[in-house]
Amino acid sequence: MVDHNGNESSAPYFILIGLPGLERAQFWLAFPLCSLYLIAVLGNLTIIYIVRTEHSLHEPMYIFLCMLSGLDVLISTSSMPKMMAIFWFNSTTIQFDACLLQMFAIHSLSGMESTVLLAMAFDRYVAICHPLRHATVLTLPRVAKIGMAAVVRGAALMAPLPVFIKRLPFCGSNILSHSYCLHQDVMKLACADIHVNIIYGLIVIVSAIGLDSLLISLSYLLILKTVLGLTREAQTKAFGTCVSHVCAVFIFYVPFIGLSMVHRFGKQHDSLLPVIMANIYLLVPPVLNPIVYGVKTKEIRQRILRLFHVTIQTSDP
Repeated sequence: MVDHNGNESSAPYFILIGLPGLERAQFWLAFPLCSLYLIAVLGNLTIIYIVRTEHSLHEPMYIFLCMLSGLDVLISTSSMPKMMAIFWFNSTTIQFDACLLQMFAIHSLSGMESTVLLAMAFDRYVAICHPLRHATVLTLPRVAKIGMAAVVRGAALMAPLPVFIKRLPFCGSNILSHSYCLHQDVMKLACADIHVNIIYGLIVIVSAIGLDSLLISLSYLLILKTVLGLTREAQTKAFGTCVSHVCAVFIFYVPFIGLSMVHRFGKQHDSLLPVIMANIYLLVPPVLNPIVYGVKTKEIRQRILRLFHVTIQTSDP
C-alpha cells in the first residue's frame, strides 16, 4: 500500500478526508455535527431510561423501541468520534484493522436496525389485525428472542465483509472518500478483482434490507385493509399507533437506498454528494427517531414531560 504522497507505507492504513472540497470549513461544521450527535445520544438514552423505569411501558412496542434507540446510539457512536477527530484535529489516518472493525460495526448495526424495524411492523400487524392474539404471540421472552435474532442476523450477514476485504491486495491510493469506513468505499481501492465483494454486497442488500422493506410494506398493506373496515374513531386510534413507526421506517430506508443508488450509479467525480448522504444516513435517523416517538407517542411524550418537570423542580432552589 502507498500513502497519499505516493510513498511506500510500512503499516497498512487508510486516509479519511472528511468532506472533500470543504476542508477549510470542516472545523466549524464539526460544531453543529457534534451538537446533533449529543442530541441523538441524549434523546435515545432518555427513551431507554423511560421505558426501563416505567413498568407500564414494558410491552413489545416499547421494548422494540428501546432496541431501536440502543442501536441508534451505537451506530452514531461508531462513526462520529472519529469524524470529530478528523474535523477538529486533522486526525485523518485510520489503521487497516480499525477500519475493518468500524466497517463491520456500521454495516452489522444497520442490519440489526432493519430487523428491529421489521419486528416493530410485525408487532403493529398483530396488535391491529389480531388484537386478541397479541398477548400470546408477542410475549416478553419471545420479544427477547427476536432481539437476539436481530443481533445474530446482522452480525452473521456482515461478518464475511471484513474477510473479503482482508484477502484483497492494496497497492494504489489509500484515500477513502468518506468520513468513515464503508465496504463500498474500501473495496474500490483494491488492486484486484472485487466481483466477490460486489456480488456478496448485493446479496446482503437484497436478502436483508430488500426483504425487510418488502415484508414491512406487506404488513402495512394488511394493516390498512383491516383498518378500513373499522369505525372512524378506531381508524384514528389505529393509525395513531403506526405513525411513529412509519416515520422511523422512512427515516432509515430512504437515506440507505439513496446512498446505495449514489454509490452504484453516481458519477465518479461527484465525490461530495455520497459523503454528505453517508453522514445523513448515520446521523439523521438517531436524531429524528427519539423526536418522532417523543412527539407522536402519547405515553412517551407524557413521561418525557414528567421527567424534565421533576428534574427542573429538583434543581430549583
